[in-house]
Amino acid sequence: MQKLRGALIGCGFFAVNQMHAWNDVEGAEIVAICDRDAERLRIVGDQFAIARRYSDAAQMFADGGFDFVDIATTVQSHRALVEMAAAHKVPAICQKPFARTLSDAKAMVAACHAAGIPLMVHENFRWQTPIQAVRKALDAGAIGEPFWGRFSFRSGFDVFSGQPYLAEGERFIIEDLGIHTLDIARFILGDVTKLVARTRRVNPKIRGEDVATILLDHEGGATSIVDVSYATKLGTEPFPETLIELDGTEGTIRLSQGYRLEITNASGTSVTDVAPQLLSWASRPWHNIQESVFAIQQHWADRLRDGGETSTSGADNLKTFALVEAAYESAASGNPVEIGALLK
Repeated sequence: MQKLRGALIGCGFFAVNQMHAWNDVEGAEIVAICDRDAERLRIVGDQFAIARRYSDAAQMFADGGFDFVDIATTVQSHRALVEMAAAHKVPAICQKPFARTLSDAKAMVAACHAAGIPLMVHENFRWQTPIQAVRKALDAGAIGEPFWGRFSFRSGFDVFSGQPYLAEGERFIIEDLGIHTLDIARFILGDVTKLVARTRRVNPKIRGEDVATILLDHEGGATSIVDVSYATKLGTEPFPETLIELDGTEGTIRLSQGYRLEITNASGTSVTDVAPQLLSWASRPWHNIQESVFAIQQHWADRLRDGGETSTSGADNLKTFALVEAAYESAASGNPVEIGALLK
């Protein structure tokens, strides 16, 4: 079977993980890369032996010769690049945050729909092994009908050393990390009808918020809390683990630090190790995220081949993006925000 040929735009900090993962994906390979920074282009091109290198995305699209594009740039360029892909009818993966605004995200989804091409957002957290294990336990009826949940990512890890631009934006933790945690909440408990949010900036050296607490009402009747922090100093640093608590009509699920999954129901209590695999190119503690990068990219390649819709399609991600926008609106106003109105 001939491999799907991909092009990657953006050779920055996180794209190296994507390039490693593409090497492991069955049925796909990267044949061209693009970055405006000549040094980054050289480093990634040399590391992964990519001969076709571009400083201009328009020229790369004009030359063609690839079946999909992986957009790994920062958010400011996402709309232009996705619309460029749509104009050339090239299926696209786009990094999160998907767009600068919800209206931009809607336009990007519409452009790809009109072009008849798949669009997936690289929302990899739901593909983490422990998160998938929680979902499988729910689907198996382990705790009956869930009615309450908590999705928590609290850390003191210095994310700014590797990604210094994160300290510069007026928005930080909800847009960068909370978007993942909100997507997990949707993945586990379903879509959201309303939310209320509170934020705070603890670190005086950054511009945006580094703590957020969000209360969600889910369509199925469950209530959940999403709480994220990069200002929490713990004895054992949990980065980059998302911890989950779920209460159901027949029992409870607890995903705790160290990838420990505890399920209690009428049969008793079971404890399972749901630690991610340490891939050959991965390193601790990033291996949880790195494994999920491989998983979502394999999912993309599989869906391109069978024509199915991806789990985190552009259309699906609008529902997560709307939660981010609603959280900022609620934090600013102090009031709850209805999600449905944002998606119209």
